[in-house]
Amino acid sequence: MTSYNGKCHCGQTEWTVKLDKDKANHVLCHCDTCKILSGSAYTLNQIVPKDALSFSKGGDSLKHYTYQGESGKDVNCYYCPNCTSHVYHHQTVMGPDTVIVRTALLPQAVKEFQPSAEIFGRAKMSWEKEVAQTFDTLPPS
Repeated sequence: MTSYNGKCHCGQTEWTVKLDKDKANHVLCHCDTCKILSGSAYTLNQIVPKDALSFSKGGDSLKHYTYQGESGKDVNCYYCPNCTSHVYHHQTVMGPDTVIVRTALLPQAVKEFQPSAEIFGRAKMSWEKEVAQTFDTLPPS
């Protein structure tokens, strides 16, 4: 297991996420919500156990809001109250012990990780090329 340090845009929030070697990659999400939140064509993510994420600065100050995900269940988005960088999301449909971290906020991951999958491919923009195995919504469990 390797530790990766992350920080928000303003530096008010800092954290470490521990990833097994098979999780040291990006899952690209093309869903409409991720496009709206990021202002981009997709977000870079990884699904991790909640206890793999620890905060060294600002973790108690994170703000959050909730929306209904594709499943109809709540998705809680946690972000820096100052710069609004989205640190992680908790999809309640995944259970209480799993979160989704934004791997684009891990400087080492930006340099080293490769895409492993693309989710919500049905919402990809027409000009986007496939860079990893693509699922219309989520991969089968």
